[in-house]
Amino acid sequence: MNSSLDELFVRCAQRVNGSPAPTANTCTIVTVTVTGRDTLRDAEHPLDAARVVLGGTLTVGTVRARIVEVEAYGGDPAGPWPDPASHSYRGRSPRNSVMFGEAGHLYVYRSYGMHFCANVSYGPDGVAGGVLLRAAEIVEGDELVASRRPAIRRPADAARGPGNLGSAMGLTLDHNGFDLFGVDPGMHLTLGKNTEFRSGPRVGIAVAADRPWRLWLDGSAAVSAYRRSPRAPAPTTRWDDRVRD
Repeated sequence: MNSSLDELFVRCAQRVNGSPAPTANTCTIVTVTVTGRDTLRDAEHPLDAARVVLGGTLTVGTVRARIVEVEAYGGDPAGPWPDPASHSYRGRSPRNSVMFGEAGHLYVYRSYGMHFCANVSYGPDGVAGGVLLRAAEIVEGDELVASRRPAIRRPADAARGPGNLGSAMGLTLDHNGFDLFGVDPGMHLTLGKNTEFRSGPRVGIAVAADRPWRLWLDGSAAVSAYRRSPRAPAPTTRWDDRVRD
């Protein structure tokens, strides 16, 4: 899906505010622009947001990457998608405020003191939600990515895993809050069009460990391996990498 999509609606044979339905020759043709931000803002479930980010393209400067693996995260108990594994579960803070803000912004945080991980905010303003970018395939900017990730053994490993993705894209805390649907062409997200994907539990979390909120594109060598947190309880479901459509 492009950042904007013109959809045509024909208002015909409808009753509006109780008035008689218009006849065929009084139909009104209305063109409505639906943006990528609108799509993320109107997501009715965390997986709805994750599904459209998956397969999308992230551009940061001269590097462009196709997103092949994501994880959905909800928000605090007062919101529609309580998620104890989310950074926003305990409420709004200076660190996680982007998750509570306008949809379509980049939430960047530091992991283990050295890696920068990136999420895309979704949902209505004031409702927390984020889609973690777990892995991507580099489409443009290979030489720059190689200079940032000199130890990689194969191209598929350049942005395999959220910390590696952040490093490959050159992300830092300075990018936190950046509008991915703004006017800057050097920082942009184009949503995906994929209709088939696999799903399973999120990687390395100790709570809500069995939610199938990790999505990935089958066949991509850049998809990371699943690792269950040793602090997580025994799984309640046997996941078999189900295909979802």
